[in-house]
Amino acid sequence: MSNSPLEMKITIPCSTEFVSIIRLAISGIAARMNFTVEDIEDIKISVSEACTNAIQHAYGNNPSSDNEIFITARMHPEELEIEVEDKGTGFDLGILGTAPQKEASEKKMGLGLGITFIKNLMDHAEFSSKIDSGTVIRMFKKSPKPFQ
Repeated sequence: MSNSPLEMKITIPCSTEFVSIIRLAISGIAARMNFTVEDIEDIKISVSEACTNAIQHAYGNNPSSDNEIFITARMHPEELEIEVEDKGTGFDLGILGTAPQKEASEKKMGLGLGITFIKNLMDHAEFSSKIDSGTVIRMFKKSPKPFQ
């Protein structure tokens, strides 16, 4: 196997109807990498939360199926890396975890715990965002045994 990870890319419309397709695809990849059932559930929840955040927040108050979300899964020998990216409005990362951000999330769509779930269920998560350029969430989960 080369040093480059195996990679799968999927682009979906900005619509909740497509989150289940991503969950299914990612769970298949995780199963191929020998993750436990519990780990696969954690990965699926994390991917769902990342996609749902993009659907709810990336394109303002008018998300449409013309807007897209880009999901990339990279199968490294020692871990699974999942990237969820949008080309939406972006935001100031400094607001994450603040009371105003939590209150705004609760008012908009519910609990506002998506990022907390991602951080707790995955081994590592990175967040980057630029105003008017979009947001990228990268999540990592160590594989139970080396993937080949």
